[in-house]
Amino acid sequence: MSFEGFVPWPEDLAHAYRAAGVWPGRTMGSYLWEWAETRGDRVAVVDGTTRLTYRDLAVRADALAVGLAGRGLERGDTVLVQLPNTWEFVVVTAALLRLGVVPTMMLPPHRDHELTAIGRHVGARALVVPGTWRGFDHQELAFRVAAALPGPAEVLVVGDDVAGGAVDVRALLATDGDTDGAVEERRRWLDEHGPAPSDIAVFLLSGGTTGVPKVISRTHDDYLFNIVHCARACAFGEDTVYLAVLPAGHNFPLASPGLLGALHAGGRVVLSASPRPEPVFAAIEAERVTATSAVPAVVLKWMDAAATLKPDLSSLRYLHVGGSMLAPDIAERMARTLDCRLQQVYGMAEGLVCYTPPDASDEVAFGTQGPPVSAFDELLIVDEDGTPVPPGGTGELLTRGPGTPRGYYGVPDQNRLSFTEDGWFRTGDLVRLTPEGHAVVCGRVKDLINRGGEKISAGEVETLIQELPEVAEVAAVPAPDPVYGERVCVFVRFHGGCSLSLAEISRLLTERGLAAFKIPERLEVLTALPHTAVGKADKKALKALLADRNPLPRAA
Repeated sequence: MSFEGFVPWPEDLAHAYRAAGVWPGRTMGSYLWEWAETRGDRVAVVDGTTRLTYRDLAVRADALAVGLAGRGLERGDTVLVQLPNTWEFVVVTAALLRLGVVPTMMLPPHRDHELTAIGRHVGARALVVPGTWRGFDHQELAFRVAAALPGPAEVLVVGDDVAGGAVDVRALLATDGDTDGAVEERRRWLDEHGPAPSDIAVFLLSGGTTGVPKVISRTHDDYLFNIVHCARACAFGEDTVYLAVLPAGHNFPLASPGLLGALHAGGRVVLSASPRPEPVFAAIEAERVTATSAVPAVVLKWMDAAATLKPDLSSLRYLHVGGSMLAPDIAERMARTLDCRLQQVYGMAEGLVCYTPPDASDEVAFGTQGPPVSAFDELLIVDEDGTPVPPGGTGELLTRGPGTPRGYYGVPDQNRLSFTEDGWFRTGDLVRLTPEGHAVVCGRVKDLINRGGEKISAGEVETLIQELPEVAEVAAVPAPDPVYGERVCVFVRFHGGCSLSLAEISRLLTERGLAAFKIPERLEVLTALPHTAVGKADKKALKALLADRNPLPRAA
């Protein structure tokens, strides 16, 4: 099965990866029944009072996969998945992997702008959404997006009140009254009609540098490599109880090693609907969680709450922290306060993942982001001219390997910028390597704003604000923040006689369907923006202005 916008690995390299066993030659969905037969009645997924065994997971996933096939979805189709951390997310993902339909992992905060643009780009034939989530009607949103897509797209809903014209996902995956014969028939049919290891397994979203996020195509071959090696780097096994607190559509809690890594290792996945301290601590205590992953801003809140709530965290062995830069003293305080081993992670949905080892010294655990999870991952540090820097020097990290795709999906012009001719991915991150080969992240060169681990494209925000009739010019830059690391600050020059408040800009962007976490939280009005020699807004000068006048007064 081929996708026109997919960039494959060179054939000789793909053959070498398979011959070395780096790519296992399996599809992700092919493991479901192997797990069901060897682990059977062991609990695989916990969501509140719902507990699914490994056999439950296989049976329900197959029922849903066949049900979706009956509605016309087939191998090579794409679906937008916008589900929160519920047991249905796991079953839907497993079903799509079995059928060979590619889930495009969206996030619950995404709205019309992101969903429509991504849906058009990947040719989505359906959307899978909750009925409502945190007071927002995702079902209505999905109907709007489906109507805006070029081809027919069904709305698949996980919820108690499914509207007319939508498909009830829970009804499709129901297995009450199924006979063993029916279960076996579905299994045989899917085994025969499923995807190939080289097929695209999942579409992930990048942080993006301009416009909406770029789409990353991960094959069964390379994503299994990612899952297996990350699970090994984190010492996952049958006794692992992994708590997913970040949105499961993110690569970090999904597969690095995340919930898929925990299932592959034979452990148990516990899903939390919120990263707030109270439900997280309650889940750790109730399920005896051994590992979880979060961004620094979330962990800092856990630390503050632990002093007053005094939770029982004695089962917690490993805390994976990544997504934004972490000072060594803060890393050490996290480990001491939560009384567990801290594993720092530096990774990206584009492929490369580095972890500090579980048994690392304090110097390594608190002061580095560790080595790549596989010796097959290649790292190269270069200066602004693309020349390799001396050992120990800082520069932009380039990477390639069996888990790093050779291009974004369907954007050849962008790929010529983001990838070298010989396959190196330009991460945009400033990194130095220790003599032992451990990465130390020092900053970045990409035009991104990192709000608590959420990568926000400055260009995307600028484009939407620039379309407002009152705005003459705009530039979005990161404003330092003690909790989130960075927040979105926009410098705006208005047309003569015009003005907008921060609240008005926020409302207008929300109405245009921009996700809430991307909405600017700081507005600075200038009569003239500084410019570079080529006429672009000089963001270096704007960042310096923020530093010189910090904290800047917020605009009314």
